[in-house]
Amino acid sequence: MAKSILVVDDDMTMRSFISLVLKEQGYDVNQAENGSKALEMIKSDSYELVITDLKMPDMNGIDLMKAGRNLRSDMRWIIITAYGSINNAVEAMKLGASDYLSKPFSSPDELRHVVGRVLKDAESEQRISILAEEIGRNIPPFDKIFLGSNMSEIKKLVTEVASTTATVLITGQSGTGKEMIAKAIHQMSPRKSKPFIAVHCAALSENLLESELFGHEKGAFTGALNIRKGRFELADTGTLFLDEIGEISPSVQVKLLRVIQERSFERVGGHRLISVDVRIIASTNRDLKKETDAGRFRQDLFYRLNVFPIKLPSLSERGEAILPLAEYFLARYSTEFGKKTTRFTDEARNLLVSYHWPGNIRELQNVIERAVILAENEIDAMHLKLDAEVSSGHQEKYLKSVEKDTIVKILSETGGNRKKAADRLGISLRTLQYRIKEYGL
Repeated sequence: MAKSILVVDDDMTMRSFISLVLKEQGYDVNQAENGSKALEMIKSDSYELVITDLKMPDMNGIDLMKAGRNLRSDMRWIIITAYGSINNAVEAMKLGASDYLSKPFSSPDELRHVVGRVLKDAESEQRISILAEEIGRNIPPFDKIFLGSNMSEIKKLVTEVASTTATVLITGQSGTGKEMIAKAIHQMSPRKSKPFIAVHCAALSENLLESELFGHEKGAFTGALNIRKGRFELADTGTLFLDEIGEISPSVQVKLLRVIQERSFERVGGHRLISVDVRIIASTNRDLKKETDAGRFRQDLFYRLNVFPIKLPSLSERGEAILPLAEYFLARYSTEFGKKTTRFTDEARNLLVSYHWPGNIRELQNVIERAVILAENEIDAMHLKLDAEVSSGHQEKYLKSVEKDTIVKILSETGGNRKKAADRLGISLRTLQYRIKEYGL
């Protein structure tokens, strides 16, 4: 989507010249002949940048910038001053202008350079803000998320789909790391330097979600005091992650279907069609096929989202990942809280691997955070505060999972030679063959 720029100057020749140069650069440029007209345009539309002359008959450039910043604080400003008016330029910069240009321009290249730099700086700041938001989510690194044989297939799927633009639907229980997988796809894709924007659909009411996704115009509803861009616009050229997509209302389903089909939409209360280039990744802990059969989710939207499905296993199904993840969280929270807690006791480790973790990775993370706060030098079973009635079935399930993964690993390392693998494992060839049959390897 082209960057939008508003050029304000009472000199038609200068205004037209600037517009022509910037349009040739691919920008979406509008013009205003005075400050009053410019303010009306800023109220009704959004611009990444305003270039305004300093001296105009009805309102000077600095007063226009002050009024405009009250309407749209995220807009960038470039002030055009007469040659030698350095004091005015300094004042404009102090009041928030990103840069200034002196008339007459030495060449069109000067204009192109200043505009390009200001817009690039704005994009970088937005990216840093988004990155900071992501870091704040405290998600484990990829090597921890993909631990275990069950996740090796997931890693393969992520790698295959990342380089495409296909829409992905990630399913799995709450807390299994669906957002992390979405972020991994984004990071491995050609869009990795572009925004990754997440929307948690279940956390917002229908009206708020619509405004959050598509933005709104000033006055679209009570409290809409300014124009606001939605997540689709913010994710332009990047990835939009729609978490818990199964929770959205029928009316939002209709609008979302249209965006996926046409890649364009209007803001709430607006009429201007906005086109975007967004890769969509959705997630849900629901069975969307059942939801469509029950009439609670649109079938056409389901098929649009379910282009490349990925189903994540629960943490109890990947028991070999529990201790490495627990140790990762232990190290992280010990550093964060300034504690010297560096290890688990044997009792704590046994409890961690035998617990069934209904809340998956999120529950594990919360349990370790709390234990680090409670413990001094090492974390014991009592610091974990887990249900004491741990099912022996879960422990057995975990041990079998570890045994299966170990056999797979050794068979791979021995090139499938069962005799060598049995020797490495310290078991008889007959026992190994029995295990291979039992685990369906």
